[in-house]
Order: sequence, then structure tokens, then C-alpha cells
Amino acid sequence: MTPPPFHLVHLTASTLYGGPERQMLGLADALSDRGKVSVMSFREGGKCRPFLNEASKLGLEAIELANDSPRFLSAAREIATHLSRLGAHALLCHGYKANLIGRMAARWAGIPAIGVSRGWTGENWKVRLYETVDRLHLRFMDHVVGVSQAQADKITGCGERLSVIHNAIDPERFADPDPRYRTRLERYFTNGVCLLIGAAGRLSPEKGFDVLIEAAAEVCEHCPEVGFVLFGDGPCKAELQAQITYRGLTGSFVLAGHRTDLDKCLPVLDLFVQSSYTEGLPNVLLEACAAGVPVVATTAGGTPEIIEDEVSGWLLPPGNAKALAQRILDAIESPERMAEVAFNGRQSVLERFSFREQALAYVRLVERLTGKKLSASSEAS
Repeated sequence: MTPPPFHLVHLTASTLYGGPERQMLGLADALSDRGKVSVMSFREGGKCRPFLNEASKLGLEAIELANDSPRFLSAAREIATHLSRLGAHALLCHGYKANLIGRMAARWAGIPAIGVSRGWTGENWKVRLYETVDRLHLRFMDHVVGVSQAQADKITGCGERLSVIHNAIDPERFADPDPRYRTRLERYFTNGVCLLIGAAGRLSPEKGFDVLIEAAAEVCEHCPEVGFVLFGDGPCKAELQAQITYRGLTGSFVLAGHRTDLDKCLPVLDLFVQSSYTEGLPNVLLEACAAGVPVVATTAGGTPEIIEDEVSGWLLPPGNAKALAQRILDAIESPERMAEVAFNGRQSVLERFSFREQALAYVRLVERLTGKKLSASSEAS
């Protein structure tokens, strides 16, 4: 008898098309010839639509849920109805709201609920409250996946119901760099630059971009031809812009905002810097490495699971602007070393963080949870 086709459903509360959403769609693509993936998102005031539109372009069933908190029971019933209609084998829940409501819905549909834990930021009191609820609730999920070993180590009360499945990367996104993007980025700088250093992420406290600005001031004092460009948006934007002005970096440090073309911007950078205090397994570092860009990063979260210090990048503890500046200066003063590190970083990511391996890991996990042999693993073996 032919095993049933693999059907995985993601449940999230998407507010933009970002790193977690790319992970969901990358997994869907890796399973496209062996099974199915569908996505559901709470409405979030319509902010879910960019993600659902991208999912639809890939031919996935993309569902904008009509019910949301505080209508927990109605939302759970709606999700359960979709799960039964789709013939789903498992529900992957992303975030505290998806965990809370998705667990109930999956129980009603008779399938396992798997919580995917990407990291906690502690950004403000409200976020800390939600994250506390999430930490406590994860122990009630049928299984929990940490996207890095560092994140898994923070999860308690799950025992054998905890696995590590790393984030993944599609290197083809960076296969054809467009040199025109270099020119476009250089136009941000009125005085002209010879070296472009980039960073990306939500402009929120846990990303440590204030430390990056302090480091940039020291770097630019030694190397005025360096330009820093930070991609992203968030609550700290005004504060960071004020810091840039105060440190005299107006012509050397640019806040470029949220970009949908980051894939095109990354390959034309000379160096990428991550200054975070907390991380799960940062997608943007996988992307920078896959794009062939050397990386200086903090040891936050699962970053050391991507970068080997002095081999595939440079690592340092978070929160030290002077040390970060020195790492950047050491890197840019040795172009040959940067090229070697960039090559090693790309090779490491290609070998260890593929969507194919991620897809196989999820299929095996669902088989174990359901006791069913699914066609995806049969064809992949």
C-alpha cells in the first residue's frame, strides 16, 4: 500500500514577510515533490497578507483566519476545521498565540501540535509577558523544535519531546549578484565610500545596534572611507538616528529601512556585522554566508553553531563596542583574510544548513509522532 502523502500545516501570526516566513516557505519548496505544505495566519489587522501572498505564489493553500484572540474557542474551531479538511498530519505552531490556540485545534483534529521555538527577545514588558506565557506553554505541546541547540537549552519541561532542527538557507537566492545594487547603496553616502559594511534586523534593543553605532564611530575615525548601512525598521529607529547624529556619523552610517530586496543587497557588501544580545539561529547570518560575505558577529544564541571563530567568521561577546570595532578593523585591514573567511563561511552553510536536510528531519519527526510511514521519507531515502 502506498503511504499517504506528507501534509504539514504552519500556523503563525505574521506581521511581515521576514525570516521565519522565509523558513516556512523554504521548507514547503523542499517538500514540493514529496508532500504538501499549507499555511495559516491570524489576520493581525491585515499585516499577514504579504506572507500569505508569497505563499500563494508558490502554489500553497494560504489561509487568512477569520477568528483571532480573544475569541480563542472560535479560532481553535476554525483552525481544526481547516486541519481536518486538509488531511494534515501535523501542525507546526510559530509563536505564543499559535501555540496556545493551535494546540487546542490540533487536539480536536487528532494530530500532533509541534511548537517551533525561534528565540525570545525580552524587548519590553508586554513582550516579556507573552514570552513568559510561551515558555510555560511549550511544555504542553506534543513536541517542541528549537531552531538551534542554544535555543533548545533554554526550553525546560519538555524532556524527550524536544528536538533541534536548524534553520536553513536556499543559496540559489544569491547565485546571480547584481553589481548595480552596489552603486545604489553607495549613493546613500555623500562623501563616497570604498568599503560597505552592512547589518540587518528589527530595530529593537536586543539587536544591539546602539553598540554597532558606537563601534562604527571608532572604525570611521581610523578608516573614513568606510560606510555602514543598516537594513530594518522598528521601535528604536528615532533613538538610533539621534545616536548617529550625535556621534557625527550622518554621512557614514545610514538607516536604510525595511527592504524587500535584501537578497540583492547582501552580496555587494564587503562585510556583514551582527551585534545582537539574543538570537535563536539568525537567518540573516545564514544569508550573509550564503551570499559569500565575511561575517563579524556576537556569540548570541545559536550564532556559534553557524560561525567558527577565525575560520568561517569572527566572533566576540555581545555588548562591547570597542572590541567590536577592533574586530571590524582587523577584518577590513586584511582583504585576503576576508576572502578566505567568506569562502569558508559559504561552504559551511551550504553543507550544514540545507532545506533538504531540514525537510527530512521534519518528516522523520512527524512519522515518529504519528506512527505513520509517510511517502515523503520513502521517496527521500
